[in-house]
Amino acid sequence: MTLEELVREFAENVATQTDAIFQAGADPEDKHGDRYVAAFEELRARGDEGRAALCVLLKHPRVDVRTTAAAFLLRYRTAEARAVLEKAAKGEGLVAFGAQQTLKGWEEGTWELDPE
Repeated sequence: MTLEELVREFAENVATQTDAIFQAGADPEDKHGDRYVAAFEELRARGDEGRAALCVLLKHPRVDVRTTAAAFLLRYRTAEARAVLEKAAKGEGLVAFGAQQTLKGWEEGTWELDPE
């Protein structure tokens, strides 16, 4: 897959996972989470070029996609990713809670989404 296809795969599966969470009778299997994590792993395998490609999602129209990308990019683009997460953390709901927990993990040194 190209970098652009991997970024699209990441974004689509984050959005689909979020949408599925709020549907009655949703399948508890987290195949969409597995898919966006796999897309990130492939991007990460391509080094900083792959991480840089994911940065376009920091401006994605969907807050869930922005914050998930930011969570994975904290080490690579700390200031930009923190800004996205901090803004989302001020909101309400599942995305805000996730952003708050990601920031807490980062500050406590337990964040491990993209180890060196």
